[in-house]
Amino acid sequence: MNTPSSSPSSPLLVPLSLQQRSPWTQALAVVLGSLVLALSSQLQVPMYPVPMTMQTFAVLLVAALYGRRLGTITVAAWLAEAMAGLPVLAGGAGGLQHFAGPTAGYLASFVPAAAFVGHAADRGWLRVSRLRGFGIFLAAHAFNLAMGWAWLTTLVGASKAFALGVLPFISGGVLKAALGVASLELARQGVRNLRR
Repeated sequence: MNTPSSSPSSPLLVPLSLQQRSPWTQALAVVLGSLVLALSSQLQVPMYPVPMTMQTFAVLLVAALYGRRLGTITVAAWLAEAMAGLPVLAGGAGGLQHFAGPTAGYLASFVPAAAFVGHAADRGWLRVSRLRGFGIFLAAHAFNLAMGWAWLTTLVGASKAFALGVLPFISGGVLKAALGVASLELARQGVRNLRR
C-alpha cells in the first residue's frame, strides 16, 4: 500500500488535482486564485506600519490546494499584478512602491512560502496529520514574519521592527495556521463527496 509521500500521482495529495487538468483549466485556476488573493487582501485590520490582512492565509491555502507549481505561479501572478499597479494589495493598493516600503519583506516572502506549502501538499505531508499540517502552515507564517521583520529592521531598527512588525501578528499567524488546516480538511471532504 502506498504512503502519501510515495505516491505523488495520488489525486488526494493536492485536493484540486490541477496538475492533471488541461492548460486552459490551469490558466483559469491561476486567474481565479489571483482574484482570491486580491479579495483576501481587502480583509484587513488597520495597523501601523503594516496592516493585518488575510493575505498570508490565502497565499498558503492556494498553495496547499494548487500544489507547488501552480500555487507558486498564482502567487507570482498576483504580485505581478500588484507591481503593474492593479489594486490587489491591502486597502486596494498597487504599484512598485509597495515593494520598497514597509510591507516589502512580507511581500517578498509569499512566493517561497507558497512553494514550501505547495511542495508539502504535493508530497502528501499536509494530510498525514492535522498536527503536521498545522506545523507546516505555522512554519510558513513564521517565515513570513521573519522576512517582514528583516526588511523592517533596515527601516526602523531591530527592536522597533519586532514590536511593530512581528509581535502583533504572532497570535494571528497561529489562528491563520489553524484556519488553514480546517479549510484544507473541508476542501478534502468536498473533493471526496464530489468523487462519490
